[in-house]
Parts: sequence; structure tokens; C-alpha cells
Amino acid sequence: MNMEIHNWGLNVGKVEITAVGSSSVFLIGDNDSIVLSSFFDTPPESFTVGNIVPLSLS
Repeated sequence: MNMEIHNWGLNVGKVEITAVGSSSVFLIGDNDSIVLSSFFDTPPESFTVGNIVPLSLS
């Protein structure tokens, strides 16, 4: 995805952050590029594949 955004005359007075998520980006100012990556660190034995509770046919 290519985006071009112009924030001419942008003034930031006060920023208050009360919580941050695990996939957050907070940026004020110029940046040429942002590279995002992720990984999944849950061990395989914690996965539940299929129905947790058996479903009846009736």
C-alpha cells in the first residue's frame, strides 16, 4: 500500500496516552517508511482445533 499524506501546518499541543495495545504505532513528525511485522508466540499445545463443546444434531 502506498500512501501520501500532507499535514501542512499541523501543530500538536498536548498528547495524553492512557493505554497502549500490543500492535500500536504512535508517530508525530516525518517518516520515510514504516515496516510492520508480527509473530505468533502461542505454543502449539494451547490451540483448540475443532469444537470445544460437542454439538448435538437435534
